[in-house]
Amino acid sequence: MRFEADNWHKTARVNQREPFRICFVCLGNICRSPTAEGIMRAQVAQAGLDGQIEVDSAGTASWHRGELPDPRAQAEAARRGVELQSRASSFHAGDAHTYDLVLAMDHSNLRDLHDLNPEPHLQERIVLLRSFDPALQPDDSHDGAVPDPWAGGEEGFAEVYDLIEAACVGLLDHIRTNLRTDLA
Repeated sequence: MRFEADNWHKTARVNQREPFRICFVCLGNICRSPTAEGIMRAQVAQAGLDGQIEVDSAGTASWHRGELPDPRAQAEAARRGVELQSRASSFHAGDAHTYDLVLAMDHSNLRDLHDLNPEPHLQERIVLLRSFDPALQPDDSHDGAVPDPWAGGEEGFAEVYDLIEAACVGLLDHIRTNLRTDLA
């Protein structure tokens, strides 16, 4: 279940002069993916890599286009010192061309993204976010996905934050050590 860069790194736009571009994707782009965007932006800034790694988020559905993140996601992020500022947008067919890596929150999002981007070289750029979590175990109760907290209570947003944060730490480390040595 862990991410293997054997094929993807060959197709990614790993140009040392251009920013490395990533996009986090969930269903509505109001809970999980804006949380991941906010966490990753904070980690990139803390690492001094602003301008070298660009972070975005989107949803596979367009129900919430233009809306701010769910107030519960904003509250959990704020409690941990991260601000969620993005507005919901939709991921469209071919959008994978503009990113080096597209990170799906769950298996349904992954299938939708593969359907939108059927070219094999693009599909190699689309992976589950949690595949970068160094602590992910084969018997993971969420099957490597970030569960959607929208229909639950605030405790679900805290769990989601923890899962995303761990995966983002692994993702940033992977980008720096395996793909963009100029960012190390």
